[in-house]
Amino acid sequence: MTIRFGTREFAPRAFTTFVTIVVFGILIALGRWQVRRAAETQTLWSEFAAGADAAVTIDATTPPVRLFEHLRISGHYDPAHQILIDGMEGPQHRNGYYVLTPFELTGGGWILVNRGWIPRESDPKATPSIPVSDGPRTLVGRADELPRPGIRLGGGAPLAPPFPVIALYPRLGDLGKLLHVTDWARAAPQVLLDPDQPDGYYRHWTPPGFPPIRHTAYAVQWYLLAATLLVIYGVTNLRPIGGGETTADD
Repeated sequence: MTIRFGTREFAPRAFTTFVTIVVFGILIALGRWQVRRAAETQTLWSEFAAGADAAVTIDATTPPVRLFEHLRISGHYDPAHQILIDGMEGPQHRNGYYVLTPFELTGGGWILVNRGWIPRESDPKATPSIPVSDGPRTLVGRADELPRPGIRLGGGAPLAPPFPVIALYPRLGDLGKLLHVTDWARAAPQVLLDPDQPDGYYRHWTPPGFPPIRHTAYAVQWYLLAATLLVIYGVTNLRPIGGGETTADD
């Protein structure tokens, strides 16, 4: 294909055109993916902001609530059967654990309370001390899913005592087998304990993932790369008519 523009002609090679089309399509697809991620993340952040509303009292029969809904629960902790979720990042990018404590609701049923983050011990064989009273109390926190990995590879080894059990991204079913609990509350898999509630650790709850503006910035970068590719493709394939042939007198 040759197109003339005055003293110049646009004459790209077939292979160059093919490669440009493929790479351009990939860059546009990556940009669109980041736009979708920005929209999804914005929804999560909006739900998190809405979750700051007045707390809703739940029991074992309360149907599933929306993500990050503010909840109020009454009952008591089970301090003898706690779980430490490993691989959780805290302040200054330190590695540590989320402390999950089973909570028996008044009137029956169980729910997991995430009491916050604690750092990993300097001794890798040491288990952190995470005491808490089993007396009756009322707690306030946000409904959330259990932490999940980006990609889950296999089921892993079954969880087993002694407590506190250290687990890496456990499922609710895995924890149910470990704790011999079947009557989980329907409202949410776990409650993120509010920062002003007692008997908690470091709690700075935010929606998962990057903020929406970060995904938008990434989308702009991919689109700019796609535009740059087209400019390079056009400039490198626009040549003077005659293709640089010269003559010289002997």
